Amino acid sequence: MINVNSVEIMSDFVLLLTFSGGERRCFDMRPYLHYPVFRRLENPGFFSLAHVDYGTVTWPGDIDIAPETLYEYSVPLGTR
Repeated sequence: MINVNSVEIMSDFVLLLTFSGGERRCFDMRPYLHYPVFRRLENPGFFSLAHVDYGTVTWPGDIDIAPETLYEYSVPLGTR
C-alpha cells in the first residue's frame, strides 16, 4: 500500500510529496480544483493548510485525496 509521509506546498497548487518508499514526486492539483469537493482549495491560503493524516494529504473540513491518485498522477521530482 502506498502512503504519503510528507507534503510540501509548491507554487501554482503543486504538492511535493514524499511517499512511504522514500520516493519524492510532484502532484498538480489544478485539474482537480473545479470539482465541488476541492473548490475551497482554490484559495491559496486554504490550500497551504495541506498536511498528512492517515497516509494521505488532507485539508480542514474533511477534504482529502486518495494516496493512490496522488501517486498515479504525480511525476517524479525533477521531471516536471
